[in-house]
Amino acid sequence: MLVMAFDSSQQALRAEMLLEEQQIGFELIPTPGEITAGCAMSLSFAESGLEPVLAVVRREHVEIRGIFRKNGAGYDRQV
Repeated sequence: MLVMAFDSSQQALRAEMLLEEQQIGFELIPTPGEITAGCAMSLSFAESGLEPVLAVVRREHVEIRGIFRKNGAGYDRQV
């Protein structure tokens, strides 16, 4: 699973709406403590969804902190 973190709840809710419109699977989760972000909400999605998620984020200019992959006790930034 990948986690997309945000600096604002406005951008998180915007991404949620846009991904729902495109019927891209995701889950709204609390931002893991290991990820520094300005928003307490993040979106979790399967690695197979990375390209469709990035396409929406880039096309709609959604501001994200980054996309992270769980690595043992922490998270590695992917995007």
